[in-house]
Amino acid sequence: MRRSPALALCAAAALACAVSAPAVARAQPFEGVAAAPPPRVVVGASPAYPPYEYLDRNGQPAGYNVDLTRAIAEVMGMQVEFRFGRWAEMRDGLMDGTIDILQGISYSDERAKILEFAPPHAIVHHAIFARKDGPRASSLDDLAGKEVIVFRGGILDELLTARGYGDHLVRTGTPADALRLLASGKHDFVALALLPGIHIVRELKLTNVVVVAQRVAAERYGYAVKKGNSELLARFDEGLAILKKTGRYDEIHARWLGPLEPVGVPWQVIAKWGVAVLLPLLAVLGATVLWSRSLKRQVELRTREVLQHQAQLVQADRMAALGVLVSGVAHEINNPNGLILLDVPILKAAFDDAREVLDAHRAEHGPFQLAGLPYDRMRDELPKMIDEMMAAGRRIGHIVTDLKDFARREDAPRLEPVDLDGVVRAAVRLVENKISKATSRFEVDLAPGLPRVRGNAQRIEQVLVNLLLNACEALPDPSRAVRLATRRDAARRAIVLEVKDEGVGIPPEHLPRLTDPFFTTKRESGGTGLGLSVSAGIVKEHGGTLEFRSRPGAGTTAILTLPEAHEEAAA
Repeated sequence: MRRSPALALCAAAALACAVSAPAVARAQPFEGVAAAPPPRVVVGASPAYPPYEYLDRNGQPAGYNVDLTRAIAEVMGMQVEFRFGRWAEMRDGLMDGTIDILQGISYSDERAKILEFAPPHAIVHHAIFARKDGPRASSLDDLAGKEVIVFRGGILDELLTARGYGDHLVRTGTPADALRLLASGKHDFVALALLPGIHIVRELKLTNVVVVAQRVAAERYGYAVKKGNSELLARFDEGLAILKKTGRYDEIHARWLGPLEPVGVPWQVIAKWGVAVLLPLLAVLGATVLWSRSLKRQVELRTREVLQHQAQLVQADRMAALGVLVSGVAHEINNPNGLILLDVPILKAAFDDAREVLDAHRAEHGPFQLAGLPYDRMRDELPKMIDEMMAAGRRIGHIVTDLKDFARREDAPRLEPVDLDGVVRAAVRLVENKISKATSRFEVDLAPGLPRVRGNAQRIEQVLVNLLLNACEALPDPSRAVRLATRRDAARRAIVLEVKDEGVGIPPEHLPRLTDPFFTTKRESGGTGLGLSVSAGIVKEHGGTLEFRSRPGAGTTAILTLPEAHEEAAA
């Protein structure tokens, strides 16, 4: 990654300093061994878009996006440098190469022509703000012919301009400027992302500004790079997946966005549109339920097809061909499933808010039908159907993630001397929350002064995280122990790591198949059988071994052996 030249930023942005999250902070190298510095990534951000990203009173980077980027940099062994400036400058910097990645940008088909987007890490809902004594609007359609203030270059600027409202838009440099202008008595409305609007109104005490329409638009929000930089985007995508699996993503989301998220759609909106709009919506909902179930069956059929192909490819480069196949399946499933996960929460919120209207209609006009079924029955069945859809979508998402992990291959992963004990400490930190919930007896015994192993720290860390998670999931209750230890096997010139659990154990007939692709004893609880297969592949490319010893009811021991680094490699 090349170092980008500094942009000429505004005075406030000049206060932002480079913020680094190097991987070496997690594992200190031995004295006398020069460790290659992690790559530095320049991240573009807005200085005035709270709570997502902004400069605090001390001029330091803060917000949901900033904490998320720092956490991804930590787990992926990268250094990040934040560059804050006007939105137009950040986008120009991305195109001319002085910015490597934007951490918070809404997706649009027009932007996708020149940018590559990662899967969204948030859904940003947009709203309409007005003065308490001003006009009212309930949708973007109501803004036609009105004087509307927007954040220059933002997604709503693009969306309303595309609708033909451009001549009536008043554009400002920051969201705060837009709300100040409205509060001063000028123009009719502000169209802005809901959470930043609420945050700014509270911080500036703009007591005469209120939200008159929530969720008038929902946009996918996440990381984006210039086309051609897909390798960097994949690293951020992989880091985000790790944060979600270890619970850190939920903590960051809850800390920054949870306190500001609104409860639901205002009653006035529901009363205005009423049953006339909800009936077609519920019909679509029923069709989506059927589609979700059909998609689930297709996933199961395609998974069985993958298994059949695996058996046919055993004799001729079976793993490479299988990886290509499952990668295609994952890509094919991911797009429609993403739409399901995006739309279902909105449908659920709409029905929850509409229930009172429908109940009142039932009381006043008597029984009626929804989607051909009595409303009295659908009132209880629809929430269950929506929850079933969401669970099915998440299940599909887990399958797709495991398939992508299985299919991902590095042509020539960089192998260098690695401090295994340091990698162990980093892996334990990543799953510390999971461990604390699974057992009250977690023990670590790291042998002092061990030679280094030759490998890739991030890849080995991925194996250790998987072994620790498997050990935690095997425990029937928190009183059972998990023990991790390292030692040297001098005769083999290798370093041995053992993860022992006092779990339920593994039947003897299953032990030889533990690292087979798609073999799992936890399918009912969400397992796909790819975790240990991927781990075994990583260990093999490092020239090591991965063995398992177990007895039903007496726990399991995973034994990872990695060869020591050659003396000339460590010199």
